[in-house]
Amino acid sequence: MSEVAERYRNVARGFTERAAAVPAGAWGNPAPCAGWVARDVVRHLVEWVPPFLEAGAGVELAAGPGADEDPAGAWRAMSDGIQALLDDPASDSREFAHPMAGRHPLDQAIAMFILSDVLVHTWDLARATGLDETLDAGEVKVMLAGIEPMDEALRASGHYGPRVEVPEGADEQTRLIAFTGRQP
Repeated sequence: MSEVAERYRNVARGFTERAAAVPAGAWGNPAPCAGWVARDVVRHLVEWVPPFLEAGAGVELAAGPGADEDPAGAWRAMSDGIQALLDDPASDSREFAHPMAGRHPLDQAIAMFILSDVLVHTWDLARATGLDETLDAGEVKVMLAGIEPMDEALRASGHYGPRVEVPEGADEQTRLIAFTGRQP
């Protein structure tokens, strides 16, 4: 089993736990992403990840319920498919190729593009629904170290809003959330 498989399992577990614990009626709560509600956080993941994997690696994830009918179920179905892919030894030799993202081993592409998105959106879902906002400290450290040097390029791409200023000495999670344009 690859390191990425274990990392994904850990990060996805955090999102899964939050999605399963969303209080009744809270799926319509405003999310930190402008114009989104909690349900849209799930919708974003389940609508961009499958086509991204299919286009880049020919991977077709099994369809689950829709985010409108069952957001937690929609997330679980997609996430379980990604985990099965990462756990499959045959995936070790698969490549991901995308005109905008370049060529990478499939597990590394999942780590770079999907795992990091799930990590930050775990915080979004928790913030929107009043759940525990604590993210895995190790993953926060890895992501922050990876994105801080790319500040200008990420801002230019439109993936993140303006960085939110935080006090000097702020913890890594606060710095990560602020880096992505969210108010910690």
